[in-house]
Amino acid sequence: MKTVANKSRDDLNSSAKRKRILCRGLVYLFAIVMAITAFYPFFVMIISSTHDNYNIVAKINVLPGTHLKENFERLTQNIELYKGIINSLLLAVTVTVVQNYFTMMAAYAFSKFNFKGKNFLFSVILVAMMLPGQLGIIGFYKEIQAMKLLNNYFTLVVPTISNCFAVFFYKQYIDGALPNELIEAAVMDGCKELTIYHKLVLPLVIPALVTQGVMTFIGTWNSYLTPLIVLNDKNKFTLPLMIATVRDSTHADYGAQYVGMLVSIIPMVIVFCFASRIIMEKISIGAAVKG
Repeated sequence: MKTVANKSRDDLNSSAKRKRILCRGLVYLFAIVMAITAFYPFFVMIISSTHDNYNIVAKINVLPGTHLKENFERLTQNIELYKGIINSLLLAVTVTVVQNYFTMMAAYAFSKFNFKGKNFLFSVILVAMMLPGQLGIIGFYKEIQAMKLLNNYFTLVVPTISNCFAVFFYKQYIDGALPNELIEAAVMDGCKELTIYHKLVLPLVIPALVTQGVMTFIGTWNSYLTPLIVLNDKNKFTLPLMIATVRDSTHADYGAQYVGMLVSIIPMVIVFCFASRIIMEKISIGAAVKG
């Protein structure tokens, strides 16, 4: 009887082990498929940047070509590449700093202050977050045209302060990461509101700041529609606008444009890698402190 029972138990364990292996294999397979799907556009961009226009349009390329240097030379002949990088970097950094500073301040107020109309105003933010930004683009253009603010970086920076998603994201993070007791202790010590915000709130929400900051930086760096509407001076064009204007004698120069896109993702990769390290370090420190 014991032998039969042990054999039955072994069979059950073996069956459970096979199920675990199968489930793990399916998870890995799904992860691999998702990784390949996510990487495929980058693969196409890298491979296409090494081919000429004819091969890009007429063929499906899976192997590198020999026209990378020629494409880069045509790109630098058509546009001021380094000027575009500087313009995009200046705009992206400014928007990232300004937007996250003020949206964090608004989120802190919604999270820790009680005032009349608080819930209604936050509901307005949630509704506005669901509306496509393109709906107001005509009104936005007419307004800045009437204010004579066309062709001005100021117009691209100030409206970003009212980012509804950032306010919502920060409020949810502050609700869980910033105890009321810390704020009360700071108030009892005589700290003013701005002091509490700068020396207590901001250091404790660095993971959220870095996360949203990366999304803001990448979104601003890749922004095309709003700069296209606001800017008309080629010297002020951001890198995406400059890349879109690259043409040969008759049509768009796809080889040069792919090289431009390849160059444009380098700062985003650097920012993402640097930010990921900061996020993981802060999360590890927070986990150690809670433990």
